[in-house]
Amino acid sequence: MKNVIYIDHIFLMDYNKYKFGGDIMEHTILPADTYVVINKTIVDEVDRKLVTMLYQPIIGHTATTLYFTLFDDLLKREVMSDEMTHHHLMAIMQLKLDDILIAREKLEAVGLLKTYFKKGNVNNFVYELYAPLSASDFLNHPILNVVLYNNLGKKEYEKIVNCFRIPKMNLKEYEDITKSFNNVFTSASSNSFVGNDNIVKKNTGNIEITSGVDFNLLISSIPKSMVNDRCFSDEVKYLINSLAFVYNIDDLNMQGLVRNSLNERGLIDKVELRKSARNFYQFEQGGKLPTLIYSKQPDYLKTPSGDTSNWAKQVYTFENITPYDYIRSKYKNGEPTLRELQIIEDLMVKQKMKPAVVNVLIDYVLKVNNQKFTRSYVETVAAQWSKLNIETAEAAMRTAEKEHKKLKKKFEEKKSVTTKNYKPKEEQLPSWFDKKIENKELSKEEEEELDNLLKEFS
Repeated sequence: MKNVIYIDHIFLMDYNKYKFGGDIMEHTILPADTYVVINKTIVDEVDRKLVTMLYQPIIGHTATTLYFTLFDDLLKREVMSDEMTHHHLMAIMQLKLDDILIAREKLEAVGLLKTYFKKGNVNNFVYELYAPLSASDFLNHPILNVVLYNNLGKKEYEKIVNCFRIPKMNLKEYEDITKSFNNVFTSASSNSFVGNDNIVKKNTGNIEITSGVDFNLLISSIPKSMVNDRCFSDEVKYLINSLAFVYNIDDLNMQGLVRNSLNERGLIDKVELRKSARNFYQFEQGGKLPTLIYSKQPDYLKTPSGDTSNWAKQVYTFENITPYDYIRSKYKNGEPTLRELQIIEDLMVKQKMKPAVVNVLIDYVLKVNNQKFTRSYVETVAAQWSKLNIETAEAAMRTAEKEHKKLKKKFEEKKSVTTKNYKPKEEQLPSWFDKKIENKELSKEEEEELDNLLKEFS
């Protein structure tokens, strides 16, 4: 392997020719592309338990398996693997390369993996493996803890937390008789201290949020007399960004929360800021914790770009707007009700429906049910779509049209038998019900509605 220096049982690599993160996805990864695994940490059985119990409910089984598979690729010294191809991973895991790529991104997102890339006739990758956070750090993390709670639900979450709780014991009647170092050992002359660099140790990766709070605006909004020079450290900025992300707090509201969390020394009380952000969200959402209603359709389930038909524009709209923003767009001068948001939350958490599919369902139900988003009607449709394992906007639209026509035909046949001179009343239907939409011009109102949605929420 080129660019490798062996020093004191540690491999140091020249990463200058490797590109980290970001634009890698613009390059096609082929089975012949090679990779090397570098172990940046120590992983024991406790860490494996942490990954399975805490990370897997967030990243899924495939990403968890990829993490352990990459560890298995390491040499016996568990420092660096041989150079291998991605075809090796495909064969070992019995997965398509696209699925492995998605799993890898999830590992990167939660800090278990870093990826470096070097372009060539055969592309080269370096995968750095990191240890999971400790149970204490994970269960107090401003993002991971909340996501775990949402994915598992209260009952399962409490079960996991109880596995890591230290039992409390009353020691009031006991005396601490622990010996100190100097009580046991005596000092003796010795050589001067020799430091040891590059010794393998437990390293954990960071969870990065690339976009977040405008700190220039935030800091300038608070009088200098109120803050200490050390107030906005990197750690505090990371916390503020994390809280803004997970609780969906805008810059203006975050300014108020930060001010209220300042202590008498001009520093931010991190515990108080966490509580304030949580209370703010729960107040805004009627006591609910953050949910998936603010997420958009994952890229791997989106329709490939290039189609300019009206049908494609409808699909694109469903794929690039969150369910919260989509139902909010139906209110010209108001907000969706808490009941409606709870229904949407249940669709995404309990039924595991994808954001774009939920958007199609919202549009369909409101159109055919006289603008009423009733739980019974929604759950009937959702149950059927879940059984059909519908994950894309286009599949949901085709299914809705097909099933609606089938039900309508049965209803009309029944009515025609029992009622003389029965004339079915004209009903409102989504514009995308007509499959000829590809060849039909949208009305000006429909065109403007889609354009405004994309401008406001994209």
